[in-house]
Order: sequence, then C-alpha cells, then structure tokens
Amino acid sequence: MEQKWWQKEIIYQIYPKSFRDSNGDGIGDLPGIVQKLPYLKDLGVTMLWLCPIYQSPMDDNGYDVSDYQALAPEFGTMEDLELLIQEAGKLGIRILLDLVINHTSDEHAWFQQALTDPQSPYHDYYIFKSGKQPPNNWRSVFGGSVWEKVPGRDEYYFHAFGKKQPDLNWENPALRQELYHMVNWWLDKGIAGFRVDAINFIKKDQTWASREPDGPDGLVDCTKTSRNQPGMGAFLEELGRETFQKHDCVTVAEAAGVDYEDLEAFIGEHGYFSMIFDFHYSDLDVAPSGKWFDKAPWTLPELGRLILHSQTSLQKWGWAANFMENHDQPRATTKFLGAAQENQDAVKTLGALHFFLRGTPFIYQGQELGMVNFQRSSIGQFNDLSSIDQYQRAIEEGLSQEEALKAVNRRSRDNARTPFPWTGEQYGGFSQAKPWLEMTQEYPAINAQEQHARKDSVLQFYKDMIAFRQNGPCSQALTWGSIAPVESSPNVIAYCRETEGQRIWCWFNLGDTPSQEPLPASSLKPVWGNADTATLGDGTLTLPPYQFLLLEETL
Repeated sequence: MEQKWWQKEIIYQIYPKSFRDSNGDGIGDLPGIVQKLPYLKDLGVTMLWLCPIYQSPMDDNGYDVSDYQALAPEFGTMEDLELLIQEAGKLGIRILLDLVINHTSDEHAWFQQALTDPQSPYHDYYIFKSGKQPPNNWRSVFGGSVWEKVPGRDEYYFHAFGKKQPDLNWENPALRQELYHMVNWWLDKGIAGFRVDAINFIKKDQTWASREPDGPDGLVDCTKTSRNQPGMGAFLEELGRETFQKHDCVTVAEAAGVDYEDLEAFIGEHGYFSMIFDFHYSDLDVAPSGKWFDKAPWTLPELGRLILHSQTSLQKWGWAANFMENHDQPRATTKFLGAAQENQDAVKTLGALHFFLRGTPFIYQGQELGMVNFQRSSIGQFNDLSSIDQYQRAIEEGLSQEEALKAVNRRSRDNARTPFPWTGEQYGGFSQAKPWLEMTQEYPAINAQEQHARKDSVLQFYKDMIAFRQNGPCSQALTWGSIAPVESSPNVIAYCRETEGQRIWCWFNLGDTPSQEPLPASSLKPVWGNADTATLGDGTLTLPPYQFLLLEETL
C-alpha cells in the first residue's frame, strides 16, 4: 500500500461546545480552541477533528445543520474559523471538519421551502410521502416512527434520526450537486478533509415496505432498511469523484454495520474514503437489540478477539481509524476498566493498547486525562436525545426509573460531552459561567492543570506515547508495520507489529492479577512500557496487573 501523509497523523477530536469557553456564556467556542492550541501542540497532536460548527438550532448538538456555509454564532464567526486554520497551521496542526450530509435540520432553508410550497424543487430535496397514515412501520434511530406528519397536509416526511433532522433525498441529482458544491467550497478554504457522518444511511429501501416488528411498539429498526442498502455505492463513487478526489484531503467514514467483506469498496485502493471507523468492538457492550437496558456481558478475551479481528480485516484492504471513545460513546476508562477506571496504570495500558494498533490513532478530548463517566440522579439532567429515548423505552418495557437511569448513566453520549476540565477551580476552568452541561464530579481531581504538574500523570504518559510512536526507534514498525494477533493469557491482549528488519511484540495486561507469557524469541529487548517490575527470564515474560510492555526483535 502506498504511504499517505494522513496515515502518520495523530488526530484529536474536539467537541467544540465543551472544549473551552472564551466569552463566558457557558458554551465552548472557536476562540477558545485557538487559546488552547499550545496545549494541543505540546500534547503532540497534528490534526483536529471538530464536531459540527455549522449554523444549527442544536436539537442534536449541531448534527442538525440549518446552513452548511455559515457557522453557529455561539461558536464564533467565519473569521474565527479562518484564524483557527491559520494559527493551527503555524503549529503544524491541520483541521478536519464533520460533514453531515445524510440529513439537515428542519430549519434549513431548503426544508422550509419544501414545507411552504410542495411544488418547489426543494420538495424533492427531501423524502415526502402522501397519505393519511405513516407509509410503513420503520423506527428511527432515536425512537418512534421515521415519519413525521406535515402540518396541514396529508403528507409525511422521513427522518432516520430525530424528527427535526429530515433525511435528504439522495435519489435527486440536483440535491447531490448542491452538496458537492458545498463540500468543494470547504476544501477550497484550506481544511484537511472531513469525518463523514452517518454516510451509509444515504440510500433507502425504495419499496418503502413495512417489515416484521422487532419491538413491542410494532416498529422495526430503520437500520435494516435505511443503512448499507444496495445501490449506495453509486452515490459514494460519485461523491468521491466530484469532491474528495479533486483535493489532497483525508476522509474518515462513520459507517457502522459495514461487513468486513465490503471493506475493499470503502477503503481499498480505489475506495470511497481514506479510512473507516469500525464499531464491531467498540459496541460490544450493546445488546443486538440496540437497547441500552438489555445487558450485554463481555469478557477481556472477547474484546481482544474483536479488536484483532477488526485489525486484520481492515489491514487486508486499507487503513483503520482507531478510536477508544468519541462523542457518541461513554468514556472508555469506565466502559473497559470498570472498578479499575481510576487506576493510572490501567488507564495507561488501555491507552497504549489502542495507540499502537495499525492505523491512524484518534484521541477524544479528555481521553488523555483518563476522564470517567458521570453519574446523574435524574433524566432531567441529560441533554442527549438518545439517552432520553432509551430511558423512555426502558420505562415502557417495564423497568423501574432506577433501573432505566442506571442504564442511561452507563451508556449515555453525554458521558463524553461534559465540559473539559482545565483546572480544579469552579467549572473546571472551562468557563466563568455555568456550563451548558454539568461537569463530571471528578474534575477537581482529574484536570489538565493537575496532571501537567505530575511526571507520572496520564497526560504526561500520552505526551510520551505520542512522541515515541512518531519519532522513537520503533516508529516505522508502529506506524507502517503489519499487525498480527499473538496468543496470550485470558487477561492479556497481545499483538505483533512488523516492518522490514524489525518486529515489535506488544503485551497488555488488563487484568488484576499477574500474567506469564511465553516469549516468541530468545533475543528480545524491552523498548517501552509502564511495566517497571516486569521480568524476562526462562523464555517467559511476567507482567504485573494493568501493565504493558513492548519488546523489539531485530530481524
């Protein structure tokens, strides 16, 4: 595979609303990101992915765009964004934007025109069906029917997500050209590329037929009819041809549910995108039903198997976008470590396990501090649409309020959206005013200022880890090398990274007991890890609990 510039990037995801508030309104903004560029440079990141900053009523925190070529005023002006691009560029940091083109806000001018005048060309920019009843029994991702009645008319519009997020009609060539023009406009502004949101929802089952219900509400999950549908590839090929391929940019697909046998089309040599997020292992704690309140127990061996199966499958065709957490996930420290979430060795080992996989590493804001989930005492404290929907569905299916709240606390997207704790002072140094969303209870202890002052902190570990991956003696193998699973103890996940002349054997003990691992060769040299008390002897490696070690074999 030809090496690309974006394969060596270290990408840091920013949730702008929660990163840094510069003007005291309780909402993070673009000038706040500019203020913190030295922190990001010191961390070692080379690219920032900004969650949506477009004009939006914020029903779904910006994933409901009302104007693709204007910014939400709470985040700042276009001049603020241009300054961010300029100042970040001076530090060697590129900007990646979120691209939301499956749907818009119902407040977008196109949709408003469609509602006002059914004969308008914009009416066909969206999916409308006539009738006195919803056309089928499909359930939206956020709960309830995908169909919302148009006021005053016997007509319904389609929304795979929230009712204020009507889906665009990709069957309409005029709509597609509008989108392509907008994408090129942004790329011409000097951004490095896009993370492409929910892109595998753009093709729907054109029969619009009802399906067998999969829940007591009589509805069926719309992912069965509106995601990864036959014919989607033609749209994606055209999107790439008309936009991305005209620029030296990077594209990252959010395309949950893509089968591994279909990866060539997505990320192969002539694939639709540069790389793809794989959710097979990140969602192992979600039951097949998609209901957060259905328990989905998992084990460390299962986690290891899923991660490495993902890696070897992606390796076959292209490049991975590796992540542990993002704006749609709970905190990885809580999800994967449980009671050990505040054990710094455990947090570091989990971070390293993810960071040395084959692919471009993504860090979500606060991950480098080891941030944990919050605990809210009532559903009224949640902002996330999915959390509120899941709570209501749990109550409808007979769970108590306590049980429903426990499930939402565990899985809520708000876990990752809490404001960034810069200091231990009031509101965590995020803002001078009360933040739009409550801080985590742990911010007086888990914050950037406290960790910056400690050499053994998680933050310092991330700095060292990034520097080691980018510029250390094993950089070639850890960046470009192949990956292969390694047999290990049940509480250990292990793999080997190999490039010409060098193998790096990687062991990560995520258990609370020591492990003994057989060594694959006699002459292995420790090169990096947190396992100060690990021992090598008699052909075995002894790893203490929650520690990891990388060993080099010269070929």
